[in-house]
Amino acid sequence: MNYMVAESDINSLLVEVAFALPQKQRIIALKVPDGTTVLEAIEKANLPLLFPEVSPEIFHQAPVGIFGKVIREPSVHPLRQGDRVEVYRSLEIDPKVARLARAKRQAER
Repeated sequence: MNYMVAESDINSLLVEVAFALPQKQRIIALKVPDGTTVLEAIEKANLPLLFPEVSPEIFHQAPVGIFGKVIREPSVHPLRQGDRVEVYRSLEIDPKVARLARAKRQAER
């Protein structure tokens, strides 16, 4: 079989941008030009429109990663085909505090 590939597809990547709140999660699929950075993909995903309850600054200040690996310089880190950019939000409760509270509740039973 012969497949025709549009020239615009040769220099583009398919990536995803993910963000989640406890009650709402979104993964936005994007087609971006080769050389797009993590920060550019986050901007293109237009997360403030999808999450109006979150301050727009969060999406530029929050830690970000690709498949769980934190990216230290998202403004210069180029994306690769299939990457999933994850925008992390701050935790509502420290995991250590949550474990301690669970252990105390179970000990009281």
